[in-house]
Amino acid sequence: MISHEYWAAYHEKLAALDLDTHPTSFIPQDWALNAVDIASEWVEQQFAAHVAGRPLVPAPPELDPETMLACGQLAFVLAEAYQHPIKLDIDIIRYNEALTKRESGLNDAREEALLAKFPPAERILLDRPSVVIDAGCRIILWYLPGALNWSLQRDMFTATVGMGKLLQQSMTTSKTSTGKTTKWRTNTSYFHPSKEPGLIPGCINLSPCWFQQGHECQGRPPQNPLDGFIPEVSAALKGDSGLSSIIDMQRPALLSSAALRVMHPQLYLGINVHSRSARALGRSAW
Repeated sequence: MISHEYWAAYHEKLAALDLDTHPTSFIPQDWALNAVDIASEWVEQQFAAHVAGRPLVPAPPELDPETMLACGQLAFVLAEAYQHPIKLDIDIIRYNEALTKRESGLNDAREEALLAKFPPAERILLDRPSVVIDAGCRIILWYLPGALNWSLQRDMFTATVGMGKLLQQSMTTSKTSTGKTTKWRTNTSYFHPSKEPGLIPGCINLSPCWFQQGHECQGRPPQNPLDGFIPEVSAALKGDSGLSSIIDMQRPALLSSAALRVMHPQLYLGINVHSRSARALGRSAW
């Protein structure tokens, strides 16, 4: 398990956080990301309060009741998981360095060599919120049963049902008309029929800022964002149902960002910095 010194150092950092400060955001109030940023900061504060055993922070008035309850549930389960670590005798950095580019997993000799160098741990049953950590105390897995409350599950169900036509159109058979094998992600043989009425199996890409393959930017971005390549909305969101799909996914997407702020704060910060840069580019374009 994690050493007492490790937890003591972490709790000292939590104690240094100002949990009395009302969550604020540098993102403009007229942006949807403003609410996401405020909610994410509040989840982080609640998470820290749970772990440190300190009083919880009042919810920001910008959050509606359903979002507030969903964020509170998420923060509680994240804290429960963080306080129940399961340590594996493996160094994930060394394991990553031992891998080659584009490992297929189909070379038996290669897989046996990796297993010999990094033998798997004994079978572990995860029956409560937990984090799985490596020998260097790096979190490699968050196990979060119960993190999504009933309202989030309802929103996700509604959003998925609304995408039924797109999901159905995404499915392919094992061979195309030209005889080529289709992508495994959309092959019908990999999907089970749904037992829930209205739910249709499929695999689609939903991204409001999609970099088209083969059109990657090279070098520094241009001063004028209209010069050169500009990311596009993914094809699945360009149809008539695109806007309704985005609206249906607002709260689940907010919770995903809030979880990211706790699990991977550096990545969350990078996304926010990108949002600030995008706004600056937007001003220069107009």
